[in-house]
Amino acid sequence: MNGMQRDSEERTRRALALLDRLESGAPNRVTANLKAFDEEAVDLILGFAFADIVSRDGLDLRTREMLTVAMLSAMGTAPGQLDFHMRAAMNCGVKRSEIVEIVYQVAVYAGVPAAMNAITSAKKAFAAADA
Repeated sequence: MNGMQRDSEERTRRALALLDRLESGAPNRVTANLKAFDEEAVDLILGFAFADIVSRDGLDLRTREMLTVAMLSAMGTAPGQLDFHMRAAMNCGVKRSEIVEIVYQVAVYAGVPAAMNAITSAKKAFAAADA
């Protein structure tokens, strides 16, 4: 195994470990989905997102998840990702009341339709937390 392969494997390992912190079991689901698309997708996509960016110093994971919820809500084009990150935010200690405030902020700056979509995801996350 060459150095680049080891680096790639370590990057993937770090990405999957962080993904598991966000939601237990997520690494298996996401890895299977990405590998069904292309073998390199796990390292390229998850490695970039979770090992290179989300794990950086400067912002704690809870804050990053709050920002991610706000951005995905405002985008309005990634409902599956928003559902996941609503749950992940709660798994990182974001309170329901804080998610409600994020959604209200989205309504002001991204519009009521985006907030309505975020409400749908938030209600799913709240139900999952109660299960």
